[in-house]
Amino acid sequence: MKHKTAKDEQFPVKQLVPASLRPLVDAYYQAARQADDIADDPCLQQDEKLRRLAAVREAFLQPSAADDLPGIRRLEKLFVAENLDASLFLDLLTAFERDAAGRPVRIWEELMDYCRYSAAPVGRFILAVHDEAPSAILPAEQLCVVLQLVNHLGDIKQDLSRLGRCYIPQDMMQKYGVRQSDFGLNYTSSAVRELLNEILSRTGAMLKEAALLPALIRNFRLRFNICVILSLTNSVLQKYKRTDFLQNPPRPNMTDRLKAFCRGMIQALRNRPEGQGRVL
Repeated sequence: MKHKTAKDEQFPVKQLVPASLRPLVDAYYQAARQADDIADDPCLQQDEKLRRLAAVREAFLQPSAADDLPGIRRLEKLFVAENLDASLFLDLLTAFERDAAGRPVRIWEELMDYCRYSAAPVGRFILAVHDEAPSAILPAEQLCVVLQLVNHLGDIKQDLSRLGRCYIPQDMMQKYGVRQSDFGLNYTSSAVRELLNEILSRTGAMLKEAALLPALIRNFRLRFNICVILSLTNSVLQKYKRTDFLQNPPRPNMTDRLKAFCRGMIQALRNRPEGQGRVL
């Protein structure tokens, strides 16, 4: 089984933080990846996945009883030292437990609820470690949900073939006459294209809400990186509208990254919060 690493992420969150915060962010990422790998392991039965995830949860809540999970114990100690809310990690575990249980996504609202646990905590975590204002939470969560949806689209064939998992709401597939097997093809059918267009429309609307985030961020480096991610995400969404995503899932290329860097710098300078000095 091939485990994902930070290099596999289209929009790696670890790029957002300075060196002083990287030990904490790295511990968070590694603990989340450890739990995610359990939920995604095709060699494990459902009961065993849930048992191991329960052990991860217990190790975080009662670290003294988890000698075999040092990474989780380390994260718990860092959370205590930084006075971070435990939900920032425990919510992720809830999402992984849902994955392990194989819960189908019936409607869009269920997908959004899943993302509330699988993606939104990452946004809150990044804000918390930078001591940003609570007013930034909602757009930060929206951005992370958008990134989650983009990753779902990019991994759709792999998730189906390796895990039998599909995050596309069942009612939306029924609306356009799409079957799960259609996502395993090497081309995008007209029905799948219509379904994709609706998903892209909803995702684009959320991205517009997330675009409010930079103006709420005091830390310049964080604000700059968020602007870069917003630009990259928009580029990828536009590519989904033009390309056959089942044949070649869109990803940011070097040109996209260079443009996003330049746009990000300009937007970060323009969107400095009013009445606050520049915080590096």
